[in-house]
Amino acid sequence: VQLQASGGGLVQAGDSLRLSCAASGRTFSNNGMGWFRQAPGKEREFVAAISGGGVATYYADSVKGRFTISRDDAKNTVYLQMNNLKPEDTSIYYCAIARIPLTGMGGSVYYQASTSYDYWGQGTQVTVSS
Repeated sequence: VQLQASGGGLVQAGDSLRLSCAASGRTFSNNGMGWFRQAPGKEREFVAAISGGGVATYYADSVKGRFTISRDDAKNTVYLQMNNLKPEDTSIYYCAIARIPLTGMGGSVYYQASTSYDYWGQGTQVTVSS
């Protein structure tokens, strides 16, 4: 299984970027997919997640209303549309694929935990200048 993230870059505050993460090796339509980020000197933090089949989405408070996660299972790809970017969004962004949760366990707490994810991409750098 491989995850290839792309779409990062250097932008100005207020600009938009769209990250993509293509999975290969098997299909993941029943698995949740997520985005995390890690800035220098900081711990990796949850950004957004989408459940299997796209039934539910989850967002960190810091990005709610600005970022939108979506998926295209025909392409085995998850996207993160990032609008109104801020300098504090500067990080390396990682995509990940979650294990299928036990029945009734796949809520926001599950998808916000990095330990719920088995497969990780290599990361794509997002830099937002002020």
